[in-house]
Amino acid sequence: MPQDSATPPSTPDEALAIVRSRYAEPKLPDGSPAPMHVHEFDIGYLVYATFPRTPDASGRPQPAQPGGSKIIVAKDTGETVTVPNFPTEAAIELYRKQRQANT
Repeated sequence: MPQDSATPPSTPDEALAIVRSRYAEPKLPDGSPAPMHVHEFDIGYLVYATFPRTPDASGRPQPAQPGGSKIIVAKDTGETVTVPNFPTEAAIELYRKQRQANT
């Protein structure tokens, strides 16, 4: 569900601050905060957490857990929108399509 911000972000740090003020902070299995990343693009900021892959008993890395989401913060309004945990460019493309459909 979109949410509006009083002040649109002008930097990746401001976009991250908006996300942190509205959403629960993702945690690693040990309870510590997951590393957060921001990918800036022309009309927004894609904000997401990363989780290390844990090896199986033989030491091979396991695939990432399914599910989750990423958050986009619009540069022009500060609105936040969740998108599926797709690769970066696919998540941005989905956001563009959703935004175009809503205008």
